[in-house]
Amino acid sequence: MSTTSSPHSIGKYRWTICALLFFATTINYLDRQVLSLLAPDLSKEFGWTNSDYANITAAFQFVYAISMLFAGRFIDRIGTKKAFVLAISIWSLGAIMHAFALAFGSAINTIFTTVGLAVVPVSIAGFMLSRAVLALGEAGNFPAAIKATAEYFPKKERSFATGIFNSGANIGAVLAPITVPMIADAWGWQATFIIIGAIGFLWMGAWMIFYDKPEQQKRLSTAELAYINQDQVRDGVIENTQDDGKKFSWFQLLHYRQTWAFAFGKFMTDGVWWFFLFWLPKYLAAQYGMKTTDFVFPLAVLYSMTMVGSIGGGWLPTYFINRGDAPYDGRMKAMLMIAVVPLVVLLAQPFGYISFWVPVILIGIGASAHQAWSANIFTTVSDMFPKKAVASVVGIGGMAGGLGGVLITKLGGWLFDYYGSQGQLQTGYTIMFAICALAYLTAWAVMKTLVPKYKLISDL
Repeated sequence: MSTTSSPHSIGKYRWTICALLFFATTINYLDRQVLSLLAPDLSKEFGWTNSDYANITAAFQFVYAISMLFAGRFIDRIGTKKAFVLAISIWSLGAIMHAFALAFGSAINTIFTTVGLAVVPVSIAGFMLSRAVLALGEAGNFPAAIKATAEYFPKKERSFATGIFNSGANIGAVLAPITVPMIADAWGWQATFIIIGAIGFLWMGAWMIFYDKPEQQKRLSTAELAYINQDQVRDGVIENTQDDGKKFSWFQLLHYRQTWAFAFGKFMTDGVWWFFLFWLPKYLAAQYGMKTTDFVFPLAVLYSMTMVGSIGGGWLPTYFINRGDAPYDGRMKAMLMIAVVPLVVLLAQPFGYISFWVPVILIGIGASAHQAWSANIFTTVSDMFPKKAVASVVGIGGMAGGLGGVLITKLGGWLFDYYGSQGQLQTGYTIMFAICALAYLTAWAVMKTLVPKYKLISDL
């Protein structure tokens, strides 16, 4: 059977893998968002300032950034299956650790006191440690998911598959404001972290049963395997579908402009998503006096909107590819269109006086564009790098994105405390929304300058 046969005639098992990645990403974001939803109440209980909260969230982002660098390399070495099991085990334990943050904080302070170091407030120390462990595990999700997508999908389907599994982030973001306040009201904030954190162990069993490399997957038909591997020869260059055993280093990857383009794109735009994810509940509380239970419907609407962006943005490049563009060229055209959309976030503050729904809808459009962007920027890596290097490059970009997230979180915390003390908190949010709105066009321009045309990396 020809490798160009209809996808419907050659089997659909690859979409089972996509479904597993979707649920892993959903759990990833459920675990990640619990703290932000409980932040207004926890801030009151423990007396956190905006800068304190920024430090806690920045601890997650900093550890996540550093871990992404090593996670990608680690996944390329031990394989997708084992790496995902290890990653979700660690991040599920980290999520559960939040319930015992005060005990961990006391232990940390005891150690600090013993060695003569300054004591950090117990709650802050405990939550920072818990966020660090959560980040260590969660850093494995996207490098492993992108690698699995490169293994199970031909290039023309990868951004669509990425858009689908990446929409799990949106489902997690929708489910979190629905479930977290209810669990917290019924059993307390500690139980919320334990219950949500334990879900990852259920997913692990399904992953162990249904995932194997395509060449070893007994549920995969010969025709579907051939369809997956249809990109073996492109532009006269042969891409091996299996690891040839040839070693490469991070420093080799840094020699390529493609690596720097991806890393810069992530650095400029990942922080926008982090900002929306971690600060929206506090923004609605500060600007509109909302309580935790009031967030449920607005945030559910906002993150439901982002599903459209994730899936639609993943599909958009196929329009250009079907018209004859190379995958990378089609992706960059789609990304330029997507990069314009977040400019609507500039209107969130000027028109926010009308109703809280104005910033919710406008930020929802911007966040939707981010997910569309994310589905495509991830796939630029598998467009140009061999499969054995995909997770490593994603890890490098993920580290850059995490560092960008640290900067935007710390900047936000400082701006909100500074302008809040002057009774002008809205000015701080106006500045942050402007940064978020302009980040994507800046990123696209630099990426296009670094890699103006498609070029497959064939010498690794």
